[in-house]
Amino acid sequence: MADYMKKFRIEKYAVVCGGLGLIGKEISIALAQAGAKVLVLDIDSAKGADFEKECEGKNLDVKFIEFDATDIKSYGKKIKDLFSRFKINAWVNASYPRTKDWGNKLEDVKLESWQKNVDMHMNSYCLLTKNAAEMMKKHGIRGSIINLGSIYGVVAPDFEVYAGTGMTSAPAYAAIKGGIINFSRYAASYYGPSGIRVNCICPGGIFDAQNKKFVSNYNKRTPLKRMGKPEEIASVVLFLAANAASYITGATIMVDGGWTCI
Repeated sequence: MADYMKKFRIEKYAVVCGGLGLIGKEISIALAQAGAKVLVLDIDSAKGADFEKECEGKNLDVKFIEFDATDIKSYGKKIKDLFSRFKINAWVNASYPRTKDWGNKLEDVKLESWQKNVDMHMNSYCLLTKNAAEMMKKHGIRGSIINLGSIYGVVAPDFEVYAGTGMTSAPAYAAIKGGIINFSRYAASYYGPSGIRVNCICPGGIFDAQNKKFVSNYNKRTPLKRMGKPEEIASVVLFLAANAASYITGATIMVDGGWTCI
């Protein structure tokens, strides 16, 4: 008889790149609660130290490592070094880098801004996936790589939810998340023979004290009539990182309250 609860235990090393963000912190906590030794990669060393201390107080094995996900040229050396020190079985890309003019309307987006956002966000996810998978392959690790996509990488925005808010959906976001989703499929096919799984999670809107009009508009548009919570994304990451999902690769999993079903 299978021990199903054991399938959800992750008593190995797991990386959360962007592990200090709104969703990234919850992912780090979820993995640590499941028994993982979590390596949180992010850029804010002060916040990283605070988070590490907070987790230590809850008997969670979390270690902060300063890492700039936008420094693409450094990946080869840094990721090689990480795998030489730790046997990493799960790698989660959850960072959300963006320029200061993020959120401009399409007609106002400058070429330099578009290129920089694509480089920092889409290209970083794709190249981190490639580098992590190559190290897993080299070390004989049948690991799991999980990328965060978005509903807006699958469907177009419903611009009515932004009515009366002064907000909009960043145009580059659609291109970036669409690219991440399909590259995750590509990587799943490419690294499957090595036993390396690559999947993508597509969150819907996550509540973060946004404009009240936006939240109201969003809630009306979604079948579950509410925005998501960070822990609802973390739970799915936990599933995909664990042996419970051992026969799932190349999947795009919507965690969106039903947004994309209508």
